Amino acid sequence: MIGIKNKLKIKNLKLKIKRIAIDISPTQDGNAVRGVGYYTSNLISALQTEIKSNPNYKNYQIDLITNVNDLRSNTYDLIHYPYFDPFKLTLPKKTNIPTVVTVHDLIPRQFKSHFPVGIKGEIKWFIQKHRLLKVDKILTVSHYSKNIINQITKYNLNNIFVTHLAADPTFKVISDSKKLTEIQKKYNLPKKFILFVGDINWNKNIPTLVKACLKLKFPLVIVGSSAVKKDVPNHPWTQDLLWLQSKSREAEIQRTRELILPGFVPDEDLPYFYNLATIYCQPSFAEGFGLPLVQAMKSGCPVAYSQDSCLDEIMDSNGLKFNPHSQKDLEKSLVQFWNDNDLRQKYIKLGLIHAKNFDWKYTAIQTLALYNLILKDEK
Repeated sequence: MIGIKNKLKIKNLKLKIKRIAIDISPTQDGNAVRGVGYYTSNLISALQTEIKSNPNYKNYQIDLITNVNDLRSNTYDLIHYPYFDPFKLTLPKKTNIPTVVTVHDLIPRQFKSHFPVGIKGEIKWFIQKHRLLKVDKILTVSHYSKNIINQITKYNLNNIFVTHLAADPTFKVISDSKKLTEIQKKYNLPKKFILFVGDINWNKNIPTLVKACLKLKFPLVIVGSSAVKKDVPNHPWTQDLLWLQSKSREAEIQRTRELILPGFVPDEDLPYFYNLATIYCQPSFAEGFGLPLVQAMKSGCPVAYSQDSCLDEIMDSNGLKFNPHSQKDLEKSLVQFWNDNDLRQKYIKLGLIHAKNFDWKYTAIQTLALYNLILKDEK
């Protein structure tokens, strides 16, 4: 008779290896330091960890690919494109391989008047949209984005799945006062300041934030390489960036410390900025997710945020929200936090608790569940 252990061995041998290809090209180009690269890198790491420890996925094998043109329909059981560019032909024509695409947002299509692309851009969008309509499932990062994707593309709402992003474990409350002081001196940061982290696009609503902080005389620190980019062309997409740089030059001439643009901040230093900040503010008109909100909450920084798009979905009222179209309303939230330490402490505690809902392990489990659903359907 065959022993139980031998039966299990035979059963395991019969398990078919499920080969999943993930296109990692976003980690090797300009997207590497942007949200798409961050998502791709962290998702892959969490997926690899999960398939090693979770018995439900012990027959899964994840291969990282950079040249999708080399794919063959009989090589992989599933392919995942963890990014979607509306204006670049990043998706191939329909293949026999079941396909998942992560669409973070469609803001340039949602607000076309602010993001004109010309005839070539419109043609590429037409091709990309029709290729997207043929993929098996779409992943996105918020329920707000899910509904916008459905509205713009008419892709079946039931085939769009939401997996939230998470912050890196380095974002946490830091008690090392010596290191905090060192970072403060390194970047010449004020004792109290408002923090914003991210690119400078129309949807970020940076002019309203800058005007509010200058009026209130609250120092504003804007972190990101975008803000200090050299030789910025005069283009509809760059108007807010050009405006910000003009304001920055005025501040330098006046020798004020009210608008500070440190540029790109390395990953190892960024958590200290959140710990040092008095308030983190996200004034956006629209976001796909709003990762800095989670980074701030995990770092013990109280958050003032726009009530528009997905931001209240992510914050769930664990901060002070305002109307992004009203500078006066934004100012009110900033003043409340700035002047009331007890209020800040209240939302610091709430934010730390709420931030626990965002974890790359959860994201990986949900992503693997979607893979499993597709692979079962293919049997």
